[in-house]
Amino acid sequence: MSARSKKQDWLQQWVFVGPAVLFFTLIVAVPFIMSLYYSLTEWNGVSNGVKFIGLDNFKRILFDDADFRNAFWFTIRFSVAMIILTNAVGFILALLLTQAFKTRNILRTVFFMPNVIGGLLLGFIWQFIFVKGFASIGEMTGWSFFNLPWLGDAPTAFWGIVIVSVWQGAGYLMVIYIAALANVPRDLFEAARIDGAGKWQLLRSVTIPLIMPAFTVCLFLSISWAFKMFDLNLSLTKGGPFNSTESVALNIYQEAFRNNRLGLGTAKALVFFFVVALISLIQVSITKKKEVES
Repeated sequence: MSARSKKQDWLQQWVFVGPAVLFFTLIVAVPFIMSLYYSLTEWNGVSNGVKFIGLDNFKRILFDDADFRNAFWFTIRFSVAMIILTNAVGFILALLLTQAFKTRNILRTVFFMPNVIGGLLLGFIWQFIFVKGFASIGEMTGWSFFNLPWLGDAPTAFWGIVIVSVWQGAGYLMVIYIAALANVPRDLFEAARIDGAGKWQLLRSVTIPLIMPAFTVCLFLSISWAFKMFDLNLSLTKGGPFNSTESVALNIYQEAFRNNRLGLGTAKALVFFFVVALISLIQVSITKKKEVES
């Protein structure tokens, strides 16, 4: 290959890749590098004076910040519940809506629609349902379930956020599971049935192993959604009552933009980023091994 053709290939590559690299650098790489610097400073986000304090922010997070630890514990508990329930509901809906009946396409649209609604708007809608709608149903029926203080008590507020999150995300995961189930060869099911396999054996030994790539994707997405949960938290409970439902994302927002401690907020965000990245890498590596085994 001549030098001229090499130069043309290089120019073609940069024409296609260059804009993406430029925007990634400006929007992701540069702010991330700046955040590494600001996490080592004491800065309110407004003044020109930036005081370098080294690792003091991280020491404060680890040893002195009880609110951040409580927010982290809440986020972990919420994430476990949300990840399990969202994937379970999405998978069950996918199994049901891959059966042959006339209204399945309409039902797929109905179950997917909550994912289209923005988190803040969805939170305000469900806040009205919990506060006004459930109270009205409770008065009419006398059922104690609807008379619970859904957003006014820590345990019920926790499950209120979980319910809304599952309701929003299950439809999206359902679509991924439906696509995976549609690609499973039908002849494998016929062969397993001839060998005497029942419905549970088909699900456990044929369906689930063959759609493990979908589980990898859906688990990764649900982990990301759960740990980054902010808009629903803000619109439903604002972290209350008494910060019992404050997520890490909301805690970081409060620290950086309400308390005007951007350096400390940036340090919290970095700690949060590395923890979530580690969890995601572990999850992907485990589920990828399952794909290889299947």
